[in-house]
Amino acid sequence: MSFGEPEGFGRRTRPRAGARTVAAAACLVLGLGLIGGAATGSWLTGDGGADGAGNAFGTARTLWHSVPVDELFPPTVEGTGAGPGGADRTWTRIAVARDSGCAHAFDPLLHKVLAPVGCQRLLRATYTDATQTYVTTVGLLFTKADPAAMSALAARFRDEHLDSRADLMPRPYAAAGTAAAGFGDRQRAAWTVAVLTDAPVVAYAVSGWADGRTVDAPQPAADAVRSGATTAPAQAGLGNEAQGLADRIARRLRKTVGTATEKPS
Repeated sequence: MSFGEPEGFGRRTRPRAGARTVAAAACLVLGLGLIGGAATGSWLTGDGGADGAGNAFGTARTLWHSVPVDELFPPTVEGTGAGPGGADRTWTRIAVARDSGCAHAFDPLLHKVLAPVGCQRLLRATYTDATQTYVTTVGLLFTKADPAAMSALAARFRDEHLDSRADLMPRPYAAAGTAAAGFGDRQRAAWTVAVLTDAPVVAYAVSGWADGRTVDAPQPAADAVRSGATTAPAQAGLGNEAQGLADRIARRLRKTVGTATEKPS
């Protein structure tokens, strides 16, 4: 199963060349292949510079429609040590949204903040814990941005603490007939938003109770997982739910990008 074809968001034939022209073209292709291989290796080791980053970015940008859904959002995610006090977690996927644009996926101000990097495609899935007490939507926003624009957005999130503002939250994906059927905006309890700088992707997660209870004071996951936090989301471990799933889905994405970048074209 793969995600569908894109919707909007906001070669000419040459005459046959002679033998010398063909030979020259073959040498050029070989040379470009060697250069591309060197750039790939550099990016994977963190020394790629602009060429390696561009190669990885180009690869990552196409993953939303070329990679099976189970690879990006596996049916089961193991969260060893991801719960409160280092407890283990197991999350089961209960719903996958059709790939879409970004309209209505974020609170209005967050939509505005993300606008400079553009919306290529949005992928979302909702998970529940082993006891079906909590539900968490995790999303991957594939942007239209280059490395510089992603770095600029990440710096803005860091410097202005945008990931801790309750008016800048992603919205959940509720699916009828599942434990997340009542998971709406007022049920959001904890959230996290991470702007990746090694891929044109914004990864996020938002969690809440599966019984549909409303939450008057949602809390950033980073605050909810701190030792000594006493809010209801913190005490319930909902910060761990959001942070744990977002981290693991982002890791899978990076691994997929690395594998795809290593493959010869």
